[in-house]
Amino acid sequence: MTNWIIMLIVGILSLVAGIVALLNPFAASVTATLITGWSFFILGFLQIIAGLRAEGVGAKIFGALLGFVALVIGINLVAEPLRGLITLTMIAGILFLVSGIFKAWIGFSDAQGAMRGALIVSGLVSIVLGVMVLSNFPQSATVVLGVLLGIELLSNGISAIALAIVGKNAES
Repeated sequence: MTNWIIMLIVGILSLVAGIVALLNPFAASVTATLITGWSFFILGFLQIIAGLRAEGVGAKIFGALLGFVALVIGINLVAEPLRGLITLTMIAGILFLVSGIFKAWIGFSDAQGAMRGALIVSGLVSIVLGVMVLSNFPQSATVVLGVLLGIELLSNGISAIALAIVGKNAES
């Protein structure tokens, strides 16, 4: 099997998963929370190991403590996915808002030409998304992460299919 076929299969699977996520955003939101929880758990465990292997007492303590915090966050997200869903949605809303403010600020103050317009529009879109998520909180928690996951999967699927087509054409 050539690389472009594998990329095409990945793209199609990602598109299907994105559609499923958008059709059932609550289940996708819980899934996103569990994926985040397991990621924190695994990364926390690995960080503890790396911290304990670090040079110097301060680095060992700081590294292990950082890993412990990530491990606890992961355990809490996996053990209480609905509570984690609310927390992650709040964080997503705040991140949209803060990143939007900074992008718009940079667009209005430093950017030139087309970059200026792109930053301002991107910043305003992020601000609107942040306000939408936070103004309907906590009800928005039931769907926001699932919709974001669905959109990301659709975007990745389209990109993978495009890369597969480019790869197939390059082989020809």
